[in-house]
Amino acid sequence: MIGVDAAVPFFFASVLLGLAPGPDNIFVLAQSSIYGRKAGISVVFGLCTGLLVHTAAVALGIAAVLQTSATAFTALKLAGALYLLWLAWQAFRARGRSLTVSRESRRTLWQLYRRGIVMNVTNPKVSIFFLAFLPQFVNPEAGPVALQIVSLGGLFIVATLLVFGAISFVAGSLGARIGKSERAQKILNRIAGTVFLLLAVRLATTNR
Repeated sequence: MIGVDAAVPFFFASVLLGLAPGPDNIFVLAQSSIYGRKAGISVVFGLCTGLLVHTAAVALGIAAVLQTSATAFTALKLAGALYLLWLAWQAFRARGRSLTVSRESRRTLWQLYRRGIVMNVTNPKVSIFFLAFLPQFVNPEAGPVALQIVSLGGLFIVATLLVFGAISFVAGSLGARIGKSERAQKILNRIAGTVFLLLAVRLATTNR
């Protein structure tokens, strides 16, 4: 297991990384503003589920394949970009709707949870980031390396839940104030569509 001397700095570094503007927290911000806090939290849980996949990938050494194989990296990032383009298309064609209905729809929350998973898992940069970041806090003399990687991944997920949860709460509160306005909902959908489009371009053009 990892020691406190490694866990504390790692946790604070993870919090700071979560606060830095990036595709995931922008994604949470956009979805929370449109669908509310509960929907935003669903996205956050989806993103964190994706982080479980990346943690397992690093622990098992799969992330090294993405780092060394240009074909695997390109295939995964293009899949993620296409998914984001699909979300952008949906957002641009969406009409204004009642925020209350969106919040009460279990199906909508489930869909947003799945969006978070796909958004995170199809971003190969996350696996490569984990591959570069997590081992820096591993001490081979402290026990099995794979177990330490899993522990560090768990801490990173906790930090992500705290930071992204706060973002979701604030954005959801602001969105609730304009949720009854159909015009405002249309504007938020257009903004979300633009965000998805920009994220798709960013992911498609990223290099290893």
